[in-house]
Amino acid sequence: MKKIVSIQDISCFGKCSLTVALPIISAMGIETAVIPTAVLSTHTGEGFSGYTFRDLTSDIPAIASHWKTMDLHFDALYTGYLGSMEQVDIVSDFFDDFGTDDNYIIVDPVLGDAGKLYAGFTDEFVEKMKKLCAKADFIIPNMTETAFLLGIPYTEDYDENYVKDALRRLAELGCKTPVITGVHYDDKLQGAAAYDSESDRYYFSFGRNVNSRFHGTGDIFSSVFSGACTLGKDIQQCLDISVKFTLDCIEATIPHMEETWYGS
Repeated sequence: MKKIVSIQDISCFGKCSLTVALPIISAMGIETAVIPTAVLSTHTGEGFSGYTFRDLTSDIPAIASHWKTMDLHFDALYTGYLGSMEQVDIVSDFFDDFGTDDNYIIVDPVLGDAGKLYAGFTDEFVEKMKKLCAKADFIIPNMTETAFLLGIPYTEDYDENYVKDALRRLAELGCKTPVITGVHYDDKLQGAAAYDSESDRYYFSFGRNVNSRFHGTGDIFSSVFSGACTLGKDIQQCLDISVKFTLDCIEATIPHMEETWYGS
């Protein structure tokens, strides 16, 4: 059985981060190990306030050290939300210890959305995340995160050439294959785009655009993409599977719009 380790926070209530990654990747038939970076009573998105937060930064090196004594091997290392620069450094060391020529490193560089950084993140944190992205085979930023990683103004007015240029510049950070999510040129279609820097090929996949905001969709996409990569799917298949499943989750959530605060 293939094995993935996912490193990100866990919210005890609400669907995002590990409460998305663990069930989805497991359902794909992949053994899913986890390293929680923090434990929260709920996720931090709109609809929740007063949540508890337990920082687990100091536990991560001890977990990694124990795993090294067990000589564990993973087919993919997949990171999501990292809450501090110290965590980024620790994860970078984890990549050095557990990354091999035979596995994938997949970084979802969680930084922000809708043109803004998430609370607590700074330009210095963005620079630190760039260095982590340089170690990855795949990075999966949204359009906001792409703008911050490239140091360019955020815009919602762009075309295919803009996306291709952004993908190529993301690859110049050091990763082999950048993937941008939330790509849409009009109100009808939305999807994702990828660039394989080794073959110099671009890939695109689109589905119906639902003009509303849903919590957790980025985590859904990244988790499915990570699972598909681990199962040996090619880039186009990974995009198609991830875009379709994410849209399926959105459409299943539409009849319950009053509960979108919980997650897709």
